[in-house]
Amino acid sequence: MNTPKSQNLEPETLNSKPITPWYYWLYQPYKWLIFIPLFGVATIICALLAATISIIISPKAGSIWGVVWGRVACLITPVKVFVKGKENIDKKKSYIIISNHQSLFDILLVYAFMGIDFKFLMKKELRKVPFLGYACYKVGHIYIDRKSPKAALQSLNEAKQKLTDGVSVMVFPEGTRSKQKEMQQFKKGAFKLATDLNLDILPVTIVDSYKILRTGFLNILPGKAGIVVHPHIVVADFENDMEGLMGEARRILEMGNKN
Repeated sequence: MNTPKSQNLEPETLNSKPITPWYYWLYQPYKWLIFIPLFGVATIICALLAATISIIISPKAGSIWGVVWGRVACLITPVKVFVKGKENIDKKKSYIIISNHQSLFDILLVYAFMGIDFKFLMKKELRKVPFLGYACYKVGHIYIDRKSPKAALQSLNEAKQKLTDGVSVMVFPEGTRSKQKEMQQFKKGAFKLATDLNLDILPVTIVDSYKILRTGFLNILPGKAGIVVHPHIVVADFENDMEGLMGEARRILEMGNKN
């Protein structure tokens, strides 16, 4: 008798929602009494400094405080972060960076550890977040109105203007958080932007951030997460083949989650 394939899979492959660890309840007093107050203070301070320095010096200089903010968050959670493939980045080159999107912690990870100047393409609702929304605007991140095609096109044109001198744009092609290991369906915006500008795509796999910031209100736990930077995809190799480009990008991102 043949064994069903599902029986050969590890528990987390059958259901990628993270298992609650034994230390969950031990962590809760630390989370409420130490992590959340410290993270709140760090967010306000870094946001104010990022906005101020962006105005006085430059958005690139202001972005340094985003790196500080991300690293402080990883330190106080704490999260052990690994980074693979940074040798695949040419800092003098502009890319369309794409990544899977498991949780809001993704933003902290890539901001803190990518090591290149890039701007997020962000949904416009995040502009209303106190301190942080304004700071992101001043350092040059781009807000997009997904409900208005005209406004979205304007945001993409704004993104095009910023893609010079090694500045890249980062897009989550799923459009929203998956909250699990498996990715959702991709939207075409990032790939159309790459083909329109003939800019290569830099795929970045985020690994296990969904185990750090979990489903639920402020449901955060310590652990290990990281990013895998893959060799870039040459967009010119997929001329008039949008589906092929998207399929190749998805295959590469999925490969990073198997390492």
